[in-house]
Amino acid sequence: MSQNPTKHTKVLIIGSGPAGYTAAVYAARAMLNPILVYGSEPGGQLSTTTDVENFPGFAEVIQGPWLMDQMKEQAKVVGTEMIEDHISSINLKSTPFEAIGDQGQKYTADSIIISTGAQARWLNIKSEQKFRGFGVSACATCDGFFFKDKEVAVVGGGNAAVEEAMFLTKFASKVKLIHRRDSLRAEKMLQKKLMENKKIEIIWDTVIEDVIGENEPKNVKGIKIKNVKTNKIKEVKVDGLFIAIGHDPATSLFKDQLEMDKEGYLITKPDSTETNVPGVYAAGDVKDKIFRQAVTAAGMGCMAALEAEKHLSHK
Repeated sequence: MSQNPTKHTKVLIIGSGPAGYTAAVYAARAMLNPILVYGSEPGGQLSTTTDVENFPGFAEVIQGPWLMDQMKEQAKVVGTEMIEDHISSINLKSTPFEAIGDQGQKYTADSIIISTGAQARWLNIKSEQKFRGFGVSACATCDGFFFKDKEVAVVGGGNAAVEEAMFLTKFASKVKLIHRRDSLRAEKMLQKKLMENKKIEIIWDTVIEDVIGENEPKNVKGIKIKNVKTNKIKEVKVDGLFIAIGHDPATSLFKDQLEMDKEGYLITKPDSTETNVPGVYAAGDVKDKIFRQAVTAAGMGCMAALEAEKHLSHK
């Protein structure tokens, strides 16, 4: 296979969710001719989200994949070069920075915006994936609204699980928090609030075996749960299941080159998207484990592009 010549760009954007696409729009409009490299699942987590009701500017419900297509087209129209490739190695010590794609394509860049996102961890049972988006969700702030006066279950034992359970009590009539151990990892303050909430019932030492639902129309009717101490299995009627066992940021590529927290999220300077390497920026869920919203990711993509532009103009 003949080697393609090295592609050089002022701004290399890695990843294609709201953060990457927005960064591309701003970088392209600044005449920086960015290259955006996207993987096999363009659009990130939003491409698996059906109804989006909280993105500013749309009074009607929009679809996640459609929103991502629109952002992609907008970035293209203003002059972003889009390349489908998977970056398999990166060198942030060289100047310019170097990245190599799966097939050996080499990219060099004066600045890099990382928007590789994160993935929700799933239980990985077949029925969970089958009903994903039809009663099974990994985001209470996205989908809680659909469970007004219904009964839901949340799986997990950390801060995220407790926060999701608390948030869901605004809508649901009853929330069951299911945890595989007999104590929570969440902060004590949060635990106290949780215990005081009459709408929440905690089911200890329990794992989910199966999600029960209907095919026409597709929806969740209940769950099969197993007590890990007694091995007893029982069915519980719920209308929705929220998985809150954590997220994994896509940052393995940057190990030992960029500062990360203990969970692997990239660390940026306060009020900035700049990492510990000047000229390298991080935007969206790859660095944000607090908000995790499309609109905040887009906002950070904008910040990253503006910071990259400033950095390049000083060089």
